[in-house]
Amino acid sequence: MWDMDAARAALPVVLSGFGVTLLATVLGFAVAVVAGLGVALVQRSGARWIALPVGALASFVRSTPVMVQLFAAWVLVPGLDPLTLGVLVLGLHYATYLSEVYRAGIDAVPKGQWEACTALSLPRRRVWRAVVLPQAVRKVLPALGNYAVSMFKETPFLSVITVNEMVHEASTFGSTHFAYLESFTLAAAVFLLASWPTSVLVRRLEARLAH
Repeated sequence: MWDMDAARAALPVVLSGFGVTLLATVLGFAVAVVAGLGVALVQRSGARWIALPVGALASFVRSTPVMVQLFAAWVLVPGLDPLTLGVLVLGLHYATYLSEVYRAGIDAVPKGQWEACTALSLPRRRVWRAVVLPQAVRKVLPALGNYAVSMFKETPFLSVITVNEMVHEASTFGSTHFAYLESFTLAAAVFLLASWPTSVLVRRLEARLAH
């Protein structure tokens, strides 16, 4: 049965873990956004000597579970702070997906835009910075938002490398106070309250950009 006293005691513990979860999501997604764009640009660079191995590595990362990657990183880089390691692994894992999102956005830029830049003899760097990327990023913003929500919901995997995120804190509280129902219910409620409004905003943004 539900124990209100246990729930009141678990709430600050769960919220403390939520702070770590939120921090890991924000930092991890920042890594994913930057690294994903880098992967997409490398794969479009035309330099096969680097584009092919980067593409193969990205495919490998996408094809393996993030939990396995966390375990591998934990073993291979034992001296790194667990939260920092988790942020990097999550960020690089999602970067491989965002690179495909960026690629789709770049491919969606009208051919006439490229031709106009060529006709004006604009430097390649300026073409990407001032013409292509602003249009591509605008097109993929809803997809980026969806992946941010997805990363937020996968942060519990960080507990396997001892990061004290929200589900880890809920589990610890449940085991020490014999109150799994209360702690995990509160953790689920916090996940819902945080992710649902974000999903609604992403859908509204997608509808707005479609016009």
